[in-house]
Amino acid sequence: MSKYTERLKSFPLFGNISEADLNDFASLLEEVKAPAGCNIITEGETGSDMYFLVEGEVDIIKTTIFGDKFVCASLGSDMGCVFGEMALLDSDERSASVKAKTDCVTLKISRNDFDKYAESHPSAGVSLLKFIGINLVRNIRRENENLNLVYQALIEEIESN
Repeated sequence: MSKYTERLKSFPLFGNISEADLNDFASLLEEVKAPAGCNIITEGETGSDMYFLVEGEVDIIKTTIFGDKFVCASLGSDMGCVFGEMALLDSDERSASVKAKTDCVTLKISRNDFDKYAESHPSAGVSLLKFIGINLVRNIRRENENLNLVYQALIEEIESN
């Protein structure tokens, strides 16, 4: 059993999988330590790993079309957060950077290991993929709302001039 199995039980992602399946999943995870100020994921790079934040705090950072960087969100290890999950589904470039705000400990799983796990643990694999899919859909809906607000503000600005 991984030393982080108990910690992983607090992640909502694992809410519907058995303890045996969680133990098998945990055995595939690699501990990655990141000092404060270090990028764990860099926007624009290709990646194939998903990370579980088990200690510390990170900032999710996006770059504007003008090259300015801004913090979209700050995440703490008490939130049961994962990041990089899109890389389990496709091979596209990373959509944001994840920078360690404090010294961090993450657990990472590669797409290859995740795929093998899902094939050998189909019920758990479906549950994990469904959870990831729901989170991605929620993020898309939130971004659509943000785009609508920006569009409305732009129209109001144009009409006021």
